[in-house]
Amino acid sequence: MKPSGIGGQAVIEGVMMKNKDEYAVAIRKPNNEIVVEKNQYVSATKKYKFLGMPILRGVVAFIESMAVGMKTLTVSAGYFEEEEVKESKLDKALGKVFKEKAEAVIMGITIVIAICFAVGLFMILPFFIASILEKQIQSELLLAVVEGIMRLTIFIAYIVIISRMNDIKRVFMYHGAEHKTINCLEQGYELTVKNVRKQSKQHKRCGTSFLLYVMFFSIIFFTCIQVEQMWLRFLMRIILVPVIAGVSYEFIRLAGKNESKFMTVLSKPGLWLQNLTTREPDDSMIEVAIASVEGVFDWKSFLEKEFPKTKSNKKISHGKKKAADKKNEKSDLEAEKKAVLKAGYMEPKPDEIEEEEDEILMALDRFFDAEKQE
Repeated sequence: MKPSGIGGQAVIEGVMMKNKDEYAVAIRKPNNEIVVEKNQYVSATKKYKFLGMPILRGVVAFIESMAVGMKTLTVSAGYFEEEEVKESKLDKALGKVFKEKAEAVIMGITIVIAICFAVGLFMILPFFIASILEKQIQSELLLAVVEGIMRLTIFIAYIVIISRMNDIKRVFMYHGAEHKTINCLEQGYELTVKNVRKQSKQHKRCGTSFLLYVMFFSIIFFTCIQVEQMWLRFLMRIILVPVIAGVSYEFIRLAGKNESKFMTVLSKPGLWLQNLTTREPDDSMIEVAIASVEGVFDWKSFLEKEFPKTKSNKKISHGKKKAADKKNEKSDLEAEKKAVLKAGYMEPKPDEIEEEEDEILMALDRFFDAEKQE
């Protein structure tokens, strides 16, 4: 398996794929047509080199993936709006103040709200629930473990609940198509519907796995770092979120490149959880995912570079097949020759012809001698 460097996200009736500074979103329109939109997105890690350092780059990648993801979700939703949505008063006000940058500001506000919601639901809520049990649980270590278990429970329950929504089910099917397409490519197979269909719908670098390991590492961090004051513990749940996200990103990054048994075992929980966030896609969804990849990635060049043996092996196999066919043909001719000889249809040799002629002449002589004697 060879990492391709591309990543993606499922959107409404479509798939977004990102490669380096480009991303493409492919959408299946209501008339069954596939439309592909391409855009540029230069990461902040290229503008500011220090942001490319381990841990920091994970925080940046998380925020940027949310920004691109929300933008592509907005694009995909636009193809299915029956009526044009009227601009709200807030949008108009922001447009007057920020002008051309209004869209970026609105996107930034949306991301901040989404992050606050996630931190509140998965970090702060478990903390307050655990605090209620503080009188019953005297051990701070045990209390931190209980808080972590609650955090995991809330996270998994949230995924289970949203997975039952019909619209989300289709998004999860496109999520499966995204994973299958990347797996097909990184396993060295051509991007065809038939090849993609056979691949796994799970992938080590999935965002679902990332979020799960954020939960796991939060348990480790908050268990190891003990603070007595409640307000300080509360503050740490907020301050350490970027650090935990950065560590989780580095783990996912390493797991995606490392094929050792140890890393495979550590990656299993994330792959198991993906059974909730991915579904088996149909062929039309796979076609959309392939179109999205082709919008930003030259997969044929990738296969030629990373899997050169695959092509030569096919040639070798073809050569072996031709040699085997010749050998079988020769064996068949020999068998046919033996069968003909056995049946007595093979042309006799010159010596055999002379012997037969001598026998005939001798028989004629004996016949004429007998006639004379009579």
